[in-house]
Amino acid sequence: MDKMMDSPWVLRIIALFLACLLFFSVRTELSSTNKTITNEQVEVIRDVPVDVYYDDESLIVTGIPKTVNVTIKGPMPLVIQTKAIKDFSIFVDLNHLLIGEHNVELQYENISDKLQVTLDPATINVNIEEKVTQEFRVDPEMNNRLIDEGYILKGMTANPATVFVTGAKSAIESISYVKATVTGEQGLNQPFSQEAAVKVLDRDLNKLDVTIEPDSVKVQVDIGEYSKELPVTMNETGKVQDGITINKLLLDTTTLRVYGKKSIIDVLAEILVDVDLSKITESKTYEFDVKLPEGVTKVSEPKIKVKADITKVEEETTTTPNLNPNPNPNPNPNPNPEETEPDTITEDIDS
Repeated sequence: MDKMMDSPWVLRIIALFLACLLFFSVRTELSSTNKTITNEQVEVIRDVPVDVYYDDESLIVTGIPKTVNVTIKGPMPLVIQTKAIKDFSIFVDLNHLLIGEHNVELQYENISDKLQVTLDPATINVNIEEKVTQEFRVDPEMNNRLIDEGYILKGMTANPATVFVTGAKSAIESISYVKATVTGEQGLNQPFSQEAAVKVLDRDLNKLDVTIEPDSVKVQVDIGEYSKELPVTMNETGKVQDGITINKLLLDTTTLRVYGKKSIIDVLAEILVDVDLSKITESKTYEFDVKLPEGVTKVSEPKIKVKADITKVEEETTTTPNLNPNPNPNPNPNPNPEETEPDTITEDIDS
């Protein structure tokens, strides 16, 4: 026996046998491990749409996510096939539930039983409410800073003027604003029209999840020059001609609308009209130019009518007055001088 063990060939055969045994042992282990790895796989399928079943004619459901993530685990061929084809569905059935808040589980169908399925999220909180449709007036709006200096927004109109909003009863009751916002570049100075999307907001200006019909309107924007009405004041110039007395001057127009930059127009208190008195020669209506203040681009009437009431003074001829009221040059009215002497009484005296 010792001789056999001392033989180099025996040792070689034993070593070869042990090497083969170790080789087949390791191979079997690796084969088993690879088989396990090959047959088991995990995949995440993202953004899978969620189907909802309920009476959408009379009810509104909120709280349901549009998509969920689906994790599948199982044999690699099934996992790869399921992810590639995506012929399964994720849904929630609410037909048996009443109006109110509920916690429900998401369900899936058409996925092999050999796969382990995990949904994210798996449960959701939903609110089932009455469906309401109501008509609202659309308020167009625009940032006034877009308007050029010297111009103002005179008005905006929406066509159509109203829209129908459909949503949950609570959402409809919380509506505070229905707006159509007009946009544009700075320096707007003329009327224009624009298609604008309709927004439905609550009192905190949060956008509400509702359906709008129509969802856009045509907004007509009226832009014009800035203007203001001011009183008209006469500024008398010139000298009245000789022989004429002006009794009254009456303005035909007492106010004028002036146009220009707001910063200039707002500080004006009146519009002066220079009335040249030297041109008024008779009682009639005259026209005088309106004096434009600096910075005013135009006025509603460039000329103002002034009605004049005058009196003309007639010149009198000067003569020497007659101090003798009697036309006879003789101061004695009796032509016979004897008749002018007084009667004399003569008495006879006896001598």
